[in-house]
Amino acid sequence: MSELEAAIRAAAPRALAALVRRYGVFDQCEDAVQEALLEAFVQWRANGVPEQPIGWLISVAARRMMDGWRRDNARRQRELNDFLRAPDPAPEDYHEDSDDTVRLLVLCCHPALTPASQIALTLRSVGGLTTAEVAAALLVSETTVAQRISRAKRQIAGASFELPTADEYDVRMRAVLQVLYLIFNEGHTASAGDSLQRVDLAEEALRITRLLCQATGEAGEVAGLLALMILTHARRDARTGPGGNLIPADRQDRSRWYADEIAQGISIVEETLRSGAVGPYQLEAAIAAVHSEADSVETTDWEQIAGLYRILEKIDPSPMVTLGSAVAVAMTDGPDAGIAIVEGLADDRYLGDHHRRLSVLAHLHELAGRPDLARSNYLAALERTRNTAEQNYLRDRIAHLIR
Repeated sequence: MSELEAAIRAAAPRALAALVRRYGVFDQCEDAVQEALLEAFVQWRANGVPEQPIGWLISVAARRMMDGWRRDNARRQRELNDFLRAPDPAPEDYHEDSDDTVRLLVLCCHPALTPASQIALTLRSVGGLTTAEVAAALLVSETTVAQRISRAKRQIAGASFELPTADEYDVRMRAVLQVLYLIFNEGHTASAGDSLQRVDLAEEALRITRLLCQATGEAGEVAGLLALMILTHARRDARTGPGGNLIPADRQDRSRWYADEIAQGISIVEETLRSGAVGPYQLEAAIAAVHSEADSVETTDWEQIAGLYRILEKIDPSPMVTLGSAVAVAMTDGPDAGIAIVEGLADDRYLGDHHRRLSVLAHLHELAGRPDLARSNYLAALERTRNTAEQNYLRDRIAHLIR
């Protein structure tokens, strides 16, 4: 990612958050920021990224909003008057260390919206994902995502830009955490494109989750999600080779894992597991911690991981949890035991035809000494993934099995 693209990625959600906090009309603020981003691409490419990119975007977007309201003066006279009385959010009026991203995140998870709309809107507005990337993350069509986002923006027009009350907290936080989890996962393994990872997106999810921990003082599931992200992200450099090729976990050079981040993540896991009732993110973080403590796949405590998955399946069952459990079972009870679990997901409407299920099935057949079945499932997975690094890895496995 270029310096220009990185600056745009970092500044856009913060500029949108600042405008929504000031003016409260989400859809108009987003339209204005999009226009400002187009201008930024032209001007910043020619003149360089300004010293205060967020303030620059806010100022330009505010002018775009003013221009739009002036053009529609008869219908929006009251809004225009209110706007003109407010101070212009010029760069000097905005501190670069200010960040309303958490409030924007909570607004996108407004209780007036369905959970599906909350997630789609936040991935688009806070995470900066395209409609296609949101659709891939949610395993639904682009048309469905576009409709959800459009409907959500209309529904929250004028909504309060504040953190949730105590009564709203649990419901709002569940949606917020799911959104952050999906954003991080898209950064960890991109749904499409030439690169396996989108490190900037994963780090943005980490940054927002840290802010959320600080804002809420939450030691339970928020801390669990933060630990899970830290432990997973600590392996980023070992996941790809010099040419960007995918390196699976069992072949990674674990000396390239970030030991300081792993220590931090494990410390948070230990603390959060002592906080009381344990939720799914805390359990996933505990699983990641067991992986991170092992020197190799062979020395990994697979029995403990399988046990944690059994608990996770009881409190928060999902196809992806079952898929993860299948790998652990295969390592403890043999590949055929894992294959039986993966094949049981064949009719699942979300994961049945997904390349991740097919890749795991192929890997387990390979471990079981069935190269023909492994190859056919790798081929099926290859047809279904849009990520170039994953495609290249699958081609390598197919070629290896043909030899």
